[in-house]
Amino acid sequence: MKQSKKDMNNASRKVRECKGLFWIDGPEELFLGKGRVTLLEKIREHGSLAKAARAMGITYRHATEFVESMNRQATRPLVVVPEDGRSGRATLTAEGRMAIRFYRKYSEQFNKLLMRIEENIEELKL
Repeated sequence: MKQSKKDMNNASRKVRECKGLFWIDGPEELFLGKGRVTLLEKIREHGSLAKAARAMGITYRHATEFVESMNRQATRPLVVVPEDGRSGRATLTAEGRMAIRFYRKYSEQFNKLLMRIEENIEELKL
């Protein structure tokens, strides 16, 4: 039996998804989000802001702006960059490592919550 366009539209409208993004705002702007945490992880992995930026496909300047913003908004720096800034080196501080763990932990919990809501979306009955 062939479905009419009306039946197909009604069926497709019944599919519900629960979506959301997790980030942490700071006093000025975005403090931690998926991209910034990934940058912190790449800095930890490469020991270099330039290499971390390259690995993410963003400019060095953009990466520098992210790090400066996070450091400015945190009570202690998340990343230490040498004064001359020319070496491209960068070191993740204990606070930076803690920020990664914190973000990943609560991002995972947030995603589990979204999945739980989606599993029960039929309760909406709309």
